[in-house]
Amino acid sequence: MKYDFTTIMERRGHDAIAVDAPGKLSWGPKAPEKGFSLIPMWVADMNFPTMPGVIEALQDRISHPAFGYFTPREEYFSSIIRWHQDRNGVSGLKPEHIGYENGVLGGVVSALNVLCSRGDNVLVHSPAYIGFTNTLANNGYHIVFSSLRQDENKIWRMDLKDMEEKIRNHQIHVSIFCSPHNPCGRVWERWELEAAMELFRKYDVTVISDEIWSDIIMPGYRHIPLQSVSEDARNRTAALYAPSKTFNLAGLVGSYHIIYNRKLRERIEKASSLCHYNEMNVLSMHALIGAYSEEGREWVDELCRVLEENIDYACGFIREEFRGVQVFRPQGTYMLFLDCSGWCAEHGKTLQELEDACWRVGVAVQDGAMFHGPCHLRMNLALPESLVREAMERLKEYVFCACA
Repeated sequence: MKYDFTTIMERRGHDAIAVDAPGKLSWGPKAPEKGFSLIPMWVADMNFPTMPGVIEALQDRISHPAFGYFTPREEYFSSIIRWHQDRNGVSGLKPEHIGYENGVLGGVVSALNVLCSRGDNVLVHSPAYIGFTNTLANNGYHIVFSSLRQDENKIWRMDLKDMEEKIRNHQIHVSIFCSPHNPCGRVWERWELEAAMELFRKYDVTVISDEIWSDIIMPGYRHIPLQSVSEDARNRTAALYAPSKTFNLAGLVGSYHIIYNRKLRERIEKASSLCHYNEMNVLSMHALIGAYSEEGREWVDELCRVLEENIDYACGFIREEFRGVQVFRPQGTYMLFLDCSGWCAEHGKTLQELEDACWRVGVAVQDGAMFHGPCHLRMNLALPESLVREAMERLKEYVFCACA
């Protein structure tokens, strides 16, 4: 490996919720018992240092001691255009199609405020990213869930019949789409995207597509931008991206939208501007330019190979050792979504009791119930392999096999 994905990075005291918050937040993991170190597997950021080229880009900009008002560089837009062309085969993307957003969820709200009235119904797949559910509820929109189903091979699939019934019966004209899907880890196939977009075309549903995970794709799979499946999809979709998941840059703040439809784009950009706070940070701009580079392409490819090894190890260990726990091997993202209902039923435990047992031994996993997994744990595997192995051994010895 050319890059370092094995060193255990010290994050304590360096502004990291993942390691500094357990035991201090009512909604997060509890602090581990004495004698156990913390293994952060809950917050969806990586426990790897970002790519060296990003640090170099930031250091180069910081060397100039002025940080006044600015406009985005041409290089910012050209970097995004090249990235999507090289990674996803996108053609025809121009600077005017790209707009800044403080965050993906902020972009979701701006789009909703253009497309909906308060109280309108919005279609969302379940299990669902908690950011979607909280954002919709906080802004006065009503969520209509369409549940993903696992087929005979345990692959999560959209239920197109259910989606159509929900759209028709609830007079839905906006849907939030997640690709790759969080928390299930599906990388949608073209035929699935085509079928969903044909349904949205039939009922004139505009789509807000969260594609923030689109770079974290396991070998053998390919991300297909939703806007690329048809000309109609290109014009009825607002897609949202960011380098934050890919390069561990969430703390810098900086996302962007791609919207080809001029009328839709201008209305969403107007909505985004109304708070007078949706403005780019000069350092986040340079971080993106450093990330979306030739070195960045090489680094991400290596990252995905590391993540694949972690996923293969963890999924194999869980299937072999944790009876009653079902795991779907994610095709994208670095998160596992573990169905623990069988284990909990066999051992007479609640999900909260299971979480508490994990947290006591320092394995800080996330409550999957808030993602609409009734008895699920969400687990981050973007850690050095040694920590993933240590976490699995602790869970075997002290949690899942302790009651055997």
